[in-house]
Amino acid sequence: MAFCPCPPLLVPAVAGRAAADTVALRRACAEALGAVLATRPEVVVVVGDGAEGRFGAGDVGDLRGLGVDLEVPFAGPARPGGRRTPLAHTVGAWLLDEAGYAGPRLGVAPGDLAAALAGRSGPVAVLAMGDGSARRTVKAPGYLDEAAAPFDDAVAAALAEGDAAALAALDAAEGARLLAAGVPTWRAVGAALAGRAVRARLHVHEAPFGVGYLVADWVAA
Repeated sequence: MAFCPCPPLLVPAVAGRAAADTVALRRACAEALGAVLATRPEVVVVVGDGAEGRFGAGDVGDLRGLGVDLEVPFAGPARPGGRRTPLAHTVGAWLLDEAGYAGPRLGVAPGDLAAALAGRSGPVAVLAMGDGSARRTVKAPGYLDEAAAPFDDAVAAALAEGDAAALAALDAAEGARLLAAGVPTWRAVGAALAGRAVRARLHVHEAPFGVGYLVADWVAA
């Protein structure tokens, strides 16, 4: 299981001259994904907020709203009538492409993660997309809130320790107040792994643009 943030600035075409500022973040995402893909999963389930229904072959996202004429097929070539993927799933698909993963993909909302994992007997990888609080500094999208850094610190501790119960218990209302878009996804992952032993590694815990970015990988027993 890989945890990655989903800022559009991860994509160099969007970042432009600022791409150099996100090199380390992209490298960390690649390392986390590489560890997960090394398990040779039968499918990668991309979970992120903003989704309705499921996404798969033929669906596509784009970054045109950010001034970049770039389409990102979610899984395989885009098809006429394919659904448009939310930003979290679009960036997730881009990360998987960068990692060289060409296998099956399934995109779901946090509330659908448990159902998407149920009954699967083979190895499954989960790419959990979501940002921490967007209220870490006065220049952050939501301005400064003194509770933002401690909130993100608690998420980072849970990710570093492989504490699924702590993720599942994150305060959804406080996460929404702090503009921490990753909270629904993290809660869903925590609930899905309840009671399972996890080997965890935290790669990144920072807020370079006033938004919390966390990168980690977990391997569940």
